[in-house]
Amino acid sequence: MSRRHTGIRALAAAALLVPLAACSSSSTSDGEGDGTTAAKAAGFPYTVTNCGVKTTYDAPPKRAVTMNQHTTEVMLELGLKDHLAGTAYLDDKVLPKYEKAYDSVPVVAKEYPSYEKLLAANPDFVYGGYASAFLAGDGRSRSALAKSGIKSRLNVEGCAKKPVSMDDVYREVREVGSTFGVRDRADTWVRGAQRELAATAEKSKGKKALSVFVYDSGDKTAFTAGGRGIGNDIIKRAGGRNVFAHVDKSFSDASWESVVKNKPEAILILDYGATTVAQKKKRLLDDPVLQDVPAIKNKRFAVLPLSDMVTGVRAPEAVRKLAAQL
Repeated sequence: MSRRHTGIRALAAAALLVPLAACSSSSTSDGEGDGTTAAKAAGFPYTVTNCGVKTTYDAPPKRAVTMNQHTTEVMLELGLKDHLAGTAYLDDKVLPKYEKAYDSVPVVAKEYPSYEKLLAANPDFVYGGYASAFLAGDGRSRSALAKSGIKSRLNVEGCAKKPVSMDDVYREVREVGSTFGVRDRADTWVRGAQRELAATAEKSKGKKALSVFVYDSGDKTAFTAGGRGIGNDIIKRAGGRNVFAHVDKSFSDASWESVVKNKPEAILILDYGATTVAQKKKRLLDDPVLQDVPAIKNKRFAVLPLSDMVTGVRAPEAVRKLAAQL
């Protein structure tokens, strides 16, 4: 299990360890050129409250560093490669359509950079995907960044107080688009996502919802998706019912006894890290405790990359992919 995902496990178990803070948004023009020109562009100055922190942007950030894959992909989807000074922490692989742009951006660190390494990239904006990106204990808190004159944003799932839905995905993309002066691109993406979801819903109409257990990782216990994260909404829209939807966390540990008790009809394996899908499947199929679980008896599995199950631009397509497998 990756260090980033280990961070989620710790946060899921103990609630968020860091004051979840601020962020960003803005509108219309690309805001290229000098600060004076950008400040005069429609939509600037732009003020937004993100995860409890109110931030004003006089112009689009010019040297952003993204930490976590889904934040990087939001930026690349919106055509903001030239605003990136660096990236950090892939869960798996960027989508093929982003590869060329991604390869042109410096990788600041394989996982999370130290505070010093982050500052060395000379960012004016840091965009984190998980609360673990801004852990105070690692020296990268948002307040520490602010003291260095660096604005920041945390993906909305990182501070959600209620279950995350596709509306939060739209909000995330629109606020990032506004922050960088490309709200029109964000709105275009949202309209396309809505069309894709409507088409998937039409195909799934009338089908019985299958009970689904998400297997992220774990041996003594199962690390699984709860009801607060976007993964729960993805499963529901794909024609499934998350058996741990009642757990008020994005990800959480569950006992194997509770997995058996919930009798899932399908198991969704999250693909990432050093443990392969084949190894995860074998672990589940070979466990004598699980032999009477319907999904195990019928060998009914679905697979998605971990990066599909977070609040980012992959979410609408993840619904279509999962619906096809269920």
